[in-house]
Amino acid sequence: MLASNIQKIFATFAKANPKPATELHYHTPFELLISVILSAQATDVSVNKATAKLYPVAHTPQAILDLGMDGLIAYIKSIGLYKTKAKNILKTCALLLERHQGKVPHSREALEALPGVGRKTANVVLNTAFGEPTIAVDTHIFRVAKRIGLSQGNTPLAVEQDLLKVVPKAYLHDAHHWLILHGRYTCVARKPHCGQCIIRDWCEYPDKTKDT
Repeated sequence: MLASNIQKIFATFAKANPKPATELHYHTPFELLISVILSAQATDVSVNKATAKLYPVAHTPQAILDLGMDGLIAYIKSIGLYKTKAKNILKTCALLLERHQGKVPHSREALEALPGVGRKTANVVLNTAFGEPTIAVDTHIFRVAKRIGLSQGNTPLAVEQDLLKVVPKAYLHDAHHWLILHGRYTCVARKPHCGQCIIRDWCEYPDKTKDT
């Protein structure tokens, strides 16, 4: 894709949504970390419903540890893979207290050393909590980047690396959110809503739909 078209795409996103944000509800980096761990293979809506009850009761590593396995599960059992996520969250809370004085580390290496935290989760925390210009490639970003012509990568890491190269620096911090929201509501998996797409003129997808 031409650099001029990439510039137009992100300028259009920025004009339409100057301050994009995650749809997960949180107040602290720790709450964001826990919400992102819970969001794996689950919707933000389901996570927000669970954490709306969890965080008023336990919003620190020690408070969640005090709940114990059964106590934590009681709050998150409506979320997919809740048993595995509960184990990872309790282990993560213990490590945060042991290694980081109960605070979320501002380091990719330290984040990825936490149970349940992979590269995508680390990127979300680094970007959203700490303002780093990272891009967390989830299924939406993977699909959108390849479909519209920003990347030809065949793995999330390859797509991430492509995006970091081609997205103009001025838009790099917010690109993650714009692409996720675009994939979630417009450039959807089965039949993208091309007729409603604000970047249609520069998208290279050959099979654009004609819906309005």
